Amino acid sequence: MTAEPARSAGRMRASDADREAVVEQLREAAAEGRIDLEELDERLGLALTAKTHAELAPLTDDLGPAVLDPGEPLTLKGGIHGAQRTGRWKVPPRILAYGGLGGVRLDFARAECRLREIEVEVDAQMAGVVLVVPVGWKADTDALDLGFGGLKDKTSGERLPGTPVLRVTGSCGAGGVVIRYPNLRERRKQRKELSR
Repeated sequence: MTAEPARSAGRMRASDADREAVVEQLREAAAEGRIDLEELDERLGLALTAKTHAELAPLTDDLGPAVLDPGEPLTLKGGIHGAQRTGRWKVPPRILAYGGLGGVRLDFARAECRLREIEVEVDAQMAGVVLVVPVGWKADTDALDLGFGGLKDKTSGERLPGTPVLRVTGSCGAGGVVIRYPNLRERRKQRKELSR
């Protein structure tokens, strides 16, 4: 009786996101030398044509779990002096941002991100929260409470294939939430760092 749910789960149709996750895991395994290029090619072909979860599962069974434990969320508290995450940093699946009196700034422009979705829970409080995203990233703010500060989304709202979606939830508080692309100064600084 207990085998029936597992059997039916395997028969479930695979989505594009399911296939993409397997392809990404296979590419990482090849980069780490766990499978050779010939095997990578073979497995990629099977992954891209898989129709069910049962067809995808054997392609990565010997490589470890496809979904890693997300662990603790990244928590930033603005407090009095503010908090920020900029430059090169690894983006976790879940981020908590509390604006406080100093505000929080999350700059994803040079961040390392292999996720398709990132949950950002905000409590903008007095000083607000600023999210700086690369062109092509999309922010979903449908579940965000606008509060007194409101939301200023200065992005186009268009998502490029293969880029993440930020699911922004929580409250804009009094300070508000701003979502924007890198400004001119930030782009210049980034170009300068890349040219070193």
